[in-house]
Amino acid sequence: MSEPQLLSAWAGHWTGDGTGVTVILPPPGTVGSGEVRGGAPALREFELLDPVRLVDRVDAVVLSGGSAYGLAAGDGVMRLLRERGLGLPTPAGVVPIVVGLSLFDAAVVNPPPYAEAGRSAAEAALSGEPFTAGRVGAGTGATTGKWRGELVPSGLGVARGQAGAASVVAVIAVNAWGDVIGPGAEPVTGVTPAPPPFPSANTTIGVVLTDAKLGKKDCNLLAQSAHTGYARALDPAHTSYDGDAVVALATGEVEADLEHLRMVTAHVVAEAIRSASAPA
Repeated sequence: MSEPQLLSAWAGHWTGDGTGVTVILPPPGTVGSGEVRGGAPALREFELLDPVRLVDRVDAVVLSGGSAYGLAAGDGVMRLLRERGLGLPTPAGVVPIVVGLSLFDAAVVNPPPYAEAGRSAAEAALSGEPFTAGRVGAGTGATTGKWRGELVPSGLGVARGQAGAASVVAVIAVNAWGDVIGPGAEPVTGVTPAPPPFPSANTTIGVVLTDAKLGKKDCNLLAQSAHTGYARALDPAHTSYDGDAVVALATGEVEADLEHLRMVTAHVVAEAIRSASAPA
């Protein structure tokens, strides 16, 4: 299905056998930050998103399956961007700032060439191919409900909201240990069954994009509000078995009230999570 326009960013997928890669290429000058709250993250260049770090730009965000193996997808994206002269200018040439987030799926058994997959996803983004949601890209092998010893098919969800003149789009790959719950739903109750032999095969990862004018600290606050959306739509969220993480990107086109933007972000992220598990 077609999804809401991703503001002025380019986005594309590579979809393989039970795994995939989703790449988001924001326009030059995009400011970004992020936050991780799960206990088992697989991340690339995430530390530089801290508001106290020097670099505030982000040239690409790569969501992938394959756990730590999937982080290699960022290498392919980085090489492509360098070939095109896109990245942080340095005396030795451009250095693309490529942030990576991976979730655990069945591809860990036999990882595909993720660097090539990342490049293919970035090429798909730049080609203008329609961006879709569901069991594609990073959401291809995603599942939920594993706290019950089940594997409920999930995927990649996308949702959009408005905060005054500013737009907010959330792209979330939902691979949670817990369950997806609807608005107003009661938390899951009852006795938790014995955990599976390897309970950390999870992680929900995503990106929030806005066209608002925000600084790096503001983007960090936006990422925090995105995690509020996680807590509303996942039960439980942010467990020791999940590597839950979010990157927030701001392209700086319109003025917006930060707190209004944060409120809308929490709603939009929860909606994206729920849409990832909705029937096709």
